[in-house]
Formats: sequence, C-alpha cells, structure tokens
Amino acid sequence: MTTLRERPLPGVGAERALAPLPSDLPPVERRAVIPGGFVAGGMRAGIKASERPDLALIAKSGVASLAAAAVYTPNRFAAAPVRLSQANLASTGGEPSSGRADVVICTSGCANAATGPAGDADQAAVGRIVAAATGSAEDHILHLSTGIIGTRLPLDRVEPAVAALASRLESTDEGLLAAAEALRTTDSVTKVATVSVDGVRVTGIAKGVGMIHPRMATMLSVLLTDADASPAVLRGVLRRVVARTWNQISVDGDTSTNDTVFLLASGASGVSVDADAASRAVFAKAVEAVARDLARQQAADGEGATALITCQVSGARDDADARAVARAVISSSLVKAAVHGRDPNWGRLAGAAGNATLPDAAVLSGSGLSADEARTRGGSAAALDPETLRIAIAGHLVYDGAAGGPVPFDRAAARESMGGKEVLFRLDLGLGDGVGEAFGCDLTETYVRENSEYTT
Repeated sequence: MTTLRERPLPGVGAERALAPLPSDLPPVERRAVIPGGFVAGGMRAGIKASERPDLALIAKSGVASLAAAAVYTPNRFAAAPVRLSQANLASTGGEPSSGRADVVICTSGCANAATGPAGDADQAAVGRIVAAATGSAEDHILHLSTGIIGTRLPLDRVEPAVAALASRLESTDEGLLAAAEALRTTDSVTKVATVSVDGVRVTGIAKGVGMIHPRMATMLSVLLTDADASPAVLRGVLRRVVARTWNQISVDGDTSTNDTVFLLASGASGVSVDADAASRAVFAKAVEAVARDLARQQAADGEGATALITCQVSGARDDADARAVARAVISSSLVKAAVHGRDPNWGRLAGAAGNATLPDAAVLSGSGLSADEARTRGGSAAALDPETLRIAIAGHLVYDGAAGGPVPFDRAAARESMGGKEVLFRLDLGLGDGVGEAFGCDLTETYVRENSEYTT
C-alpha cells in the first residue's frame, strides 16, 4: 500500500523538483492521552542505580480483557520477557503474536537477557507477582524489560514495588506519562504520541535511543486504543505498521535482545474496526501515525545525536524497494558522519543507495507482500539505475542521472541548510511509483563515549 505521494515545489518543474513527500496520516499530538479502558502508572523500584523510575504497569479497567498483538526482536538471544510474552499470547490466542491480555509490566535497568534458566525463572516469578497484585491470570500478563544484558532482576525489590504500584494505577494522562517515564534508560526525553479520529483514540509510549537498527530496534513501545478490535485485526495492522516505521529507523547498526511492540485494544469506545473496511483503514492510519511519530522521536534522540536524518524515496519500482533504499541511506555510518559535520557529500548517499537490499521475507510479508513474493525477494538488491536517479540534500538538487550526473550547487548554502535539527535527503529513482521513508541520526563522539562506559 502506498501512503505517500510526491508533490512538486511551487514554481519548479515537476521533472526536476524533489520536494518533501506529503503524508495522508492524521495529525499527532506529542502528549500522553490515555484511552478509555486502561489504567497506568510508574514508580521507582530500585532496579536502576540512578534512582530514576524503573517500573511501569498498564492494565485493563472496566473491560473483560484486552485484545493484544505484538511484534518482537528476531535476535536469537531474545530475552526472557520476550519469550514469556510470546508464550502467554500463544496460550490466550493460539499464536505468539496475538491473543488476550490484562496487564503489561515493564522493568527498566535490567534486560534479563542472556541469563539462562535462572532468568526465565525470574521472569516467571515477575508474572506471579503481577498476577497476585492485580488479580489477573499469569498467561494474561505481557512482559517488557530493558537495560543491561546479562544481569539478574532484583526480585526482592520488584515484588514490593509491584504491590505498591498496582494499588494506585490511574485512568489519567498523568498515570500513562508516569509509565512512559519509567520505560526510559538512556533516553533524554519521554516519548509519547496520540491520535484521535472518528471516535477512536490511539496513544503510544516508547523508549529507545541506542542499539537501534532495522528489523526491529532496541526499543520498547506500548500502543493503546479504545477501539473494538479483534487480536487478528490488531496483528495485521501492527505488522504492516512496524514494517513502515520501526523497521525503518537506525541509530548505530546494532539490534538487541528485548525489542517489543504491543498494540492493545480495550473496546471502551464502542467503535468497531473489525467488520468495516473503511473504519479499519482509518484505524490503521491512526496507529501508523502514532508509530511513525514515536519512531522519529527515537531516531532524533539517538545517543549523542545532534540531528534527525530523514530520507524519503520516490520513483522506486515499488514501496518495498523505496523503503530499502531509504533504510540503506540512513543506516550508513558514512552518511551519519557527514551529517554530523554538515557536509553535503552526495556521494555517500549514492553509494549507500546503490548497496540497498530488501529485508528478509518475514518483514516483507508483514508489509503486505504475498508469502511467495516475500520469499523470492527477501534479501535481494533494490532496483536502482544511476541514469535515472536524482538526489537532493536539504532542498538542494545535487545529482541528476538523466542530466549527466553531478549537478552544480551552492555547497555553502547546502551546508547551511543542513544546520537544523532535521536533515532531509530526497531521492527519486525514476523507475516507478514506489515511495518510502526512513529515519536515523548523526554519529557523534558522544555516542562513542557513552557506549564505551555503558556498564561502568
């Protein structure tokens, strides 16, 4: 499905214009607005040495249960909370990515990854603790965790904190904001986003600023909606949304062990999105708008970052190719370094685009390709012809293959245009109608310093 269309700059020939791609997604508010049917809260349990909030709970309120869908990291070191959430959804819904739930718990400061059978036992104990505090069944509890890999959860601190927090969860925006703040590790800002459309609200909270790369990133997110939706519908919507948003961000080229996105629906609004295709399409765009905004916030807040990098691609053979090219550009360390120096070095973009490959079959299938086409194209090179490619940096056309390649441009003006908090790269491949985008950030000395001392 194509959701972006190219729009020429006023007064400039459409054949040479490379304007930003407009979006048909609904507007987003960057605030936590809790939908009906949920309560939430966050507090300090003592997991983090920093003494910052590190425990969050989000639970059902006034509804029988929550429809749930999830997308997880494919990392073979997937953490204990990931594996337990998969098992719980399989228990309630028949497969690991959708089912029913009552509560989400997040512990921050300890990833509980690469901890072996002891870590699995710890996570199961967390489930029992939450079940006792909330009255929920253990298989109706979804688990998130983030922090240092290879460390054990301090259950002696978690248990009393869960009991205390469960007794004061709130159906307020402040309660949801507190949960969002408790998700954070090295995040410099709390990440929230909300869309309200056609009687339905979708709100998301997220964390993640390092070890972020396509094929899910080191990030956690919980998306909440008061829409009435089945787990199967949520699963279909979420898979496509993740393919266009969180699978399109990169901070440093590394992926992690705990990455998880949950989409939970309470049904409290009474607006069903299951049977009516038009309502479902509006709902899907609302979910995508929230996810896209959270993904942009994560990329902009990358460890040590000074600029958000947005790459928008048009004219690709199809959307999958466009996304692959955009993802290759924002993932390039050379491109990231050039942005840090505000160097309009278009050769870095051309080289990255020329190396673009499509993601694996699972991601392509989730984005809407048929299973057969996804298997055939997974990992293949994206179509690109240097003779039809055009590149613009921060509004300056720098390369036009049809006109012979490099285009004379005012380098000083382009460098100045790159000086803001967001740098836009626009590529048109001249091969078809496919469009896509991806988000990254510059690579700085601060990133190296922060990650050279992460555990010390």
